[in-house]
Amino acid sequence: MFIKQVSVFLENSAGRLQSALQVLKSENINIVSLSLADTNDYGMLRMIVADAEKAKEALKAAGLSAHLTDVVAIRLPHTVGSLQDVLLKVANAGINVEYMYALSTKDEKACIVIKPENAKDCSDALKDLNLDYLTNEEIQNF
Repeated sequence: MFIKQVSVFLENSAGRLQSALQVLKSENINIVSLSLADTNDYGMLRMIVADAEKAKEALKAAGLSAHLTDVVAIRLPHTVGSLQDVLLKVANAGINVEYMYALSTKDEKACIVIKPENAKDCSDALKDLNLDYLTNEEIQNF
């Protein structure tokens, strides 16, 4: 139900994003999805990649601060309210969504990555919706 996300703390300066992406390219690691948030001084690069453990180790070896986080990736139909239905269940369970972003997949469904404050509680809250979750194995084949 959970997939691994690689998070990389970057200085907010020219070339730092490029250096992280070059590490992944040189290790032949496919980026499936990413999100970049920044402040004046730093940025947080969050990525779903084909091999999260290998990516983390390669980024660390290159001197970058990288770690893995459990996130929930859900395929949703392209219908009005499908995302809101999921987020309503999460909110009604008293679970905060720390951040989320879209994920590109090979099929025609929308896919969302959610980082809840508590991944297990979030998955428990969503059990009765019979959602289509992405797995780490599927990500490896993108």
